[in-house]
Amino acid sequence: MKENSPSGETPAHSRRMLLQAALGLWALGFGPSKAAAQGPTVSSIGVDLPPATEAVGAFRVAIASDAIKDLKRRLTMTRWPEQETVTDWSQGVPLSRARALIDYWRDNYDMRRLERRLNAFPQFRTSIDGLGIYFIHVRSKHRNALPIILTHGWPGSVIKFLEVIGPLTDPEAHGGRAEDAFHVVIPSLPGFGFSDISRASEVPLPRCTKRATES
Repeated sequence: MKENSPSGETPAHSRRMLLQAALGLWALGFGPSKAAAQGPTVSSIGVDLPPATEAVGAFRVAIASDAIKDLKRRLTMTRWPEQETVTDWSQGVPLSRARALIDYWRDNYDMRRLERRLNAFPQFRTSIDGLGIYFIHVRSKHRNALPIILTHGWPGSVIKFLEVIGPLTDPEAHGGRAEDAFHVVIPSLPGFGFSDISRASEVPLPRCTKRATES
């Protein structure tokens, strides 16, 4: 029998909401790159972003130790609101849940493990209309595999797709058939992760994904 929260949500639903909040923290505090497209820079997340060119250049994640320390310091300095006056989620995320999330990011989340997970896959940066775009591109061993593009939303990042790369590129190893295989392309939206922020009102995502599948 599933235990429901006072608002009627199951624990699984609450965990999903907590995960969404975590992704929001990634997007707001440890995700969007402030890199300019003109030259090399260290982004706001402490990652050295090489200048993007028309060529598709290989990329590896290396998060600066100072950036991790700064994140932990800012999380420690969080100014908390007063306790909510209800027993459900009608006034927003309960204070206890928010505190647990921040405690996890400050004390338990392993950024070096994140580096290893990302660097286990081929990663690239390229310039589309002067904007540096980051993407993961994993080719299937099956020559007739179809290209598939996985795009995240807000809040979100390429991390949410890492677990499906294996089943999509090598379905036989996961109980599928060779004809089910895909070549996988996972771009970061402009302003997220290791893609540059667009200063224009429109972003070149369609062209970005087309270029990625051709690389």
